Amino acid sequence: VRLVESGGGSVQAGGSLTLSCTTSGFPFSSYTMYWYRQPPEKEREYVAEISLGGGVIDYADSVKDRFTISRDNEKNILYLHMNSLKPEDTALYYCHRTPDFWGQGTQVTVSS
Repeated sequence: VRLVESGGGSVQAGGSLTLSCTTSGFPFSSYTMYWYRQPPEKEREYVAEISLGGGVIDYADSVKDRFTISRDNEKNILYLHMNSLKPEDTALYYCHRTPDFWGQGTQVTVSS
């Protein structure tokens, strides 16, 4: 199983970024996929999840209405579209597949 995040960067508050998680080594379309993040000096926290075919989606309250999770089962890629970014969204963002597979993370820094 391989998960590789990309797309992070530094933006000003109110800006947008799209993260990608390129996967390999498993049948991507057979798994619910997740995004988590770890803010500086804090615990890792749940951000969003998307079911196998994309029909069931959920978000943490802190990102609801600003972030959109999506997936491309043909390309085996998971996405996180982030709009109206806030300084408190600053974190290392991880792609996750159960039971315990994680990517290396991609850093998002939002300045005020």
